[in-house]
Amino acid sequence: MTVSAGHAPTADLFKDAFRAHPAGIAVLTARGPDGPVGLTASSVSSVSAEPPVLTFSVSTASSSAAALVRADTLLVHLLGADQLRIARLFATRGADRFGGAVAWQPLPSGEPLLTDAPWALRCRILHRLPVGGSMILAAEVVSIEQRGHDDAGPLVYHNRSYHRLDDRSMMD
Repeated sequence: MTVSAGHAPTADLFKDAFRAHPAGIAVLTARGPDGPVGLTASSVSSVSAEPPVLTFSVSTASSSAAALVRADTLLVHLLGADQLRIARLFATRGADRFGGAVAWQPLPSGEPLLTDAPWALRCRILHRLPVGGSMILAAEVVSIEQRGHDDAGPLVYHNRSYHRLDDRSMMD
C-alpha cells in the first residue's frame, strides 16, 4: 500500500470532499430587525449534552444570515424527510419564506416557529467566530419542542441532493 501526502487543498477539491459527506438538514429562524428571517443549513452539529450546546455556520453573504448572526436567540428546526418543501423554500435566495407558504407562528419571545418541523430547539448564542466568508456560532439550547414523530425519517443532504434515510438504508 502506498501512502500519499494528498493534494494541495483547493476550493473545488474541498467542496468535492464534503459533497461525499452527508449532513442532516435544519432551518434556522430568528426575529430580525425587519421581521422574521430564516435559512436552510446543513452545518448544525451537537457539541455537548450537558449543557446542551450546538454549533452551525452561515455564510455572511446573505441578509438572512446577517440577521441570524446578530440575533441573541434563534430556533434550530431539525427537519424530517416530510419537510423537503420547507428545506427548499428556505434555501431559495429571495424567496418569501414567511408569506404563507409555510405554517409558522411567533413564540412569545419573538422567534418564528415552523410548526411542521418535528423538532425545534430554542437557542441562545454563546460565541461568534468569523472564519473566511462564514460565521461559526455556538449556541446553548434553552428549550426543546417536539411536535410529534416524523415517521418519514430524517432529511439529509448528500452530493447536492436531498435524501431520506429509512430502515432500508441501515447497515449492521
